[in-house]
Amino acid sequence: MDHTLAVTAVPLPPGSRATRFYPAPNLADAYALRLPDGTTRNPEALARFMFSQQAPWVARLLWLRDALVSVLGIKTTRELQNAPESPPVRRVSFFRIYAQDASEILLGEDDSHLDFRLSVRCEPLGTSERSQQLIVTTVVQCHNRIGRLYILLIAPWHRLVVHSAMQRAARAGWPLKGNLD
Repeated sequence: MDHTLAVTAVPLPPGSRATRFYPAPNLADAYALRLPDGTTRNPEALARFMFSQQAPWVARLLWLRDALVSVLGIKTTRELQNAPESPPVRRVSFFRIYAQDASEILLGEDDSHLDFRLSVRCEPLGTSERSQQLIVTTVVQCHNRIGRLYILLIAPWHRLVVHSAMQRAARAGWPLKGNLD
């Protein structure tokens, strides 16, 4: 088996900004994948690439999600992407960028029903600086019953979407160092 295609559930990375965001999240998970040698370590480039590799079923799932949540007053993906914000907000896909450094980008959104943060982070794999892994961490804090019901319904789909996005990006071939750094 090609280990650069194997997405595995891992403990929440203690060095990630996402893991320190909510003291008792309603959902918290992390998935890792070994990056091939020569892959960029730029977390924003990796996040943009990963979200651009979504499977067609994910787009259909987001369409269904948007149709259902719009009646509850929850922001749709289109509303998030096109919201007039002052000052302008940088985004990766429809996710707002909250923080970024050389090894991690912290994305997310705040809404009336829940807040979430999504971290895309590069870390050394083991003791070698040469071998890197990509860790995608999600934490969610619910504010009310609608948020808790929403998380209960989407949690299994969320895990499938993250796994699929990471694996599809790996199959497509991650961007190389120097191309986007």
